[in-house]
Amino acid sequence: MAPRIGVYVCHCGSNIAGKVDVKAVGEMAKNLPNVVTARDYQFMCSEPGQELIRQDIREKDLDAVVVAACSPLMHEKTFRGTCASAGLNHYRMQMANIREHCSWVTEDPAAATEKAKAIVAGTVGKVRHLRPLAEREVPVVQSVLVVGGGIAGIQAALQCADAGYKVYLVERKQSIGGHMAMLDKTFPTLDCSACILTPKMVAVGQHSNIKLFAYSEVEGISGYAGNMKAKIRHKAAYVDFEKCNGCGICQEKCPAKVPNEFEQGRGQRKAVYTLFAQAVPNKPVIDKAACIYFKTGKCRACEKFCKRNAIDFEQQDRVEEVDVGAIILATGHEVFDATRMPQYGYGKYPDVYTSLEFERMVNASGFSQGKVLTSEGKEPDSIAIIHCTGSRDQRYNTYCSEVCCMYSLKFAHLLHEHTHARIYNFYIDMRCVGKGYEEFYDRLLNEGVRFVRGKVAGVTRDARDVSEHGKLVVQAEDTLTGVIRRVPVDMVILANALEAQKDAGEVGRLFGISRNKAGFFIEQHPKLNPFGTSNNCIFIAGTCAGPKDIPYTVSQASAAASGAITLLSRGNALLEAVGAHIDSDLCSRCLTCVSICPYQAISVDGEPQLVAVDETLCHGCGTCAAACPAGAIEADNFNDNQILHEIEGLLSWRKERGKETEAELAGTGSPTK
Repeated sequence: MAPRIGVYVCHCGSNIAGKVDVKAVGEMAKNLPNVVTARDYQFMCSEPGQELIRQDIREKDLDAVVVAACSPLMHEKTFRGTCASAGLNHYRMQMANIREHCSWVTEDPAAATEKAKAIVAGTVGKVRHLRPLAEREVPVVQSVLVVGGGIAGIQAALQCADAGYKVYLVERKQSIGGHMAMLDKTFPTLDCSACILTPKMVAVGQHSNIKLFAYSEVEGISGYAGNMKAKIRHKAAYVDFEKCNGCGICQEKCPAKVPNEFEQGRGQRKAVYTLFAQAVPNKPVIDKAACIYFKTGKCRACEKFCKRNAIDFEQQDRVEEVDVGAIILATGHEVFDATRMPQYGYGKYPDVYTSLEFERMVNASGFSQGKVLTSEGKEPDSIAIIHCTGSRDQRYNTYCSEVCCMYSLKFAHLLHEHTHARIYNFYIDMRCVGKGYEEFYDRLLNEGVRFVRGKVAGVTRDARDVSEHGKLVVQAEDTLTGVIRRVPVDMVILANALEAQKDAGEVGRLFGISRNKAGFFIEQHPKLNPFGTSNNCIFIAGTCAGPKDIPYTVSQASAAASGAITLLSRGNALLEAVGAHIDSDLCSRCLTCVSICPYQAISVDGEPQLVAVDETLCHGCGTCAAACPAGAIEADNFNDNQILHEIEGLLSWRKERGKETEAELAGTGSPTK
């Protein structure tokens, strides 16, 4: 029986209708084969718009629907629900993307309208051959994996654990805490960072529902929605954590010293060390690369002095598998490497500091015990803070790091507290958006901080007059006065940008999460679901999804935890019905599909050996179908017949346009070729 198709063209306000003649697209659609009705509406995703579709499904007995609107990433779920609520199998609904693929990328309105017509014609061609599919429910494992032990991971883990679910918290370093553990105070309230973070860290360490895997990394994820296995590698610490009581005698007796990463290389630590004094767990690890025994075969001082026999030089990495129903990624960020901007003199002049170096300098437990001193041991008379180091710059990162203005203001306040120096803030624009942020800016103005609006061109020691001798000279154009300024100072602090972790690409591939141009993980929807991902069982929180301050990070972590709790509390999850199928008669058993499947969903089994797809693991990505040289694999709703009819629909519209053009030209007497 011929299908009865309804086509619904969305104006999307002016997003589509501002460029595409949506009424003309609707009129064209009415004449396509098997189309029973075609309508346009200002906001098809609104309740009245959805009701139009529901009414037509019921009253016109539709058995297939095309919605010409935005990206399926945005509203496919919405319109699937619309069709399902009217009794139509939602796999017979197809979206035609005439916004991102058409109106937003086509300048000429006439060309955009013709392109939209072709896209709709192609989609109708495909939807005529779509088959109804059935989803399946599977039980969800009642535990959560949280990856990353910064403030986002800590918040998410505590919230899930407090809701009664088992939580595995994996942190690659030997202690949780992340970047927040390095900070002195937090803006704009100037709370002591350690004072508000440490209780949460301790709560994680003591929570009966949280199993903390510090000094560990996730190296494999398998399984399917709500039933995933995480393979976790516990790195050899060469210290038996069960025996160690964190007394610190091993660190005291260790003779090897190396730069301390926690102090940004400005201080030193021992080869056996804890990350910082309030670390959770507060157990040391041995740095194999720095340990004298591992390098020379001699020493073992730590072992000799350890009364609990906790040192174990034979310890090996250990791999453990855990079953989880949901995953929260909170893998954090990195700080922009200031050596990439040599014009600011970082690494060349000892009194140029990064933001984290200054955090550790001004912190009472930091490398200078909270004293702000130059490399010569003197209190500086003048200090420059340079905003937007590595951000809002076409050469490095075009995006705004969102927190730099505020932490630069915080630095100015802390310098005001710790020194009598003149303080200069060199900024492009002040962006103080948040509760109490503008008031904090006003407070700094009243404290006498000097603000120079202009991008800094460079920092130099080349003096032009006596006032610049022995000084760092900051050169910038003051864009408010149009004057080139040279400001001699004793110290420069850079407000480094926030960047995606260097291994974010590997982590994204491991968990199947997409990244944006800057390398941060992409949310399922930036406004409506800013903590979900394309995988319904994986959530993101914190700066792994983009720069943000602590309050926003904590809010997003709570939202991600709520998403995981909601999933687990339902008890089951729906498996996407779209999958791949193998025709054994055509299969040559070349095993190309087995090696190429990104989800390890295809295996060889039985006697004689047959290649089979595990439907629970298959995500319907179509990689195997595209790669199969024998054409033995078919992907649901993306088979050759459906794709060819979609192409035919696209080309048929072009063919019709060709006839019209010829007729128009013939009417004017112009040559048609």
